[in-house]
Amino acid sequence: MKKIKKTERHQEIRKVLKSNPFFTDEELSEKFGVSVQTIRLDRMSLNIPELRERVKSVATKNLQKVKSLGEDEIVGELIDLQLNKNAISILQTDESMAFTKTKIIKGYYIFAMAETLALAVIESNVALIGVANVKNRVPVKAGEKLVAKAEVINKRGSEYFVRVWINVNNDQVFRSKFRLVSIDLEV
Repeated sequence: MKKIKKTERHQEIRKVLKSNPFFTDEELSEKFGVSVQTIRLDRMSLNIPELRERVKSVATKNLQKVKSLGEDEIVGELIDLQLNKNAISILQTDESMAFTKTKIIKGYYIFAMAETLALAVIESNVALIGVANVKNRVPVKAGEKLVAKAEVINKRGSEYFVRVWINVNNDQVFRSKFRLVSIDLEV
């Protein structure tokens, strides 16, 4: 993008972040051809919070839609949710989630991310995993960011069929298909 005036850049930054609040300062810097520090100053003058706060805000709004899980039970941050259709969550991994020797993320964190996203995407007060077909494709290293996408592919009576893919940098590291059973219980 060619150099533009500060006021125009501010308008464009607002537009870009309104359409996609998950742009990093580095990505905005590259997009507008200015330094990361300039983007940070622009955000401050526009009262736009940093990425982490923007993600948290979106996640909080989406958590209010979830019926089957509590706010602190979803592994990762729920950044998009359309009940009975699809959902997206992200999880920034760290060394506390990894095996000490190899720095590879323990599988139960990845499975829990997929499982809780599958439970969150369906419109049910109580649901259980009936069947889970999972495939770990590539090891995930500590420090990598996981992006999980869930899609409800079918519903038959009280059963939901949900696919979940987890990527690191657009490379699929995990995929799964869940059969969830909605249970009619008072909660």
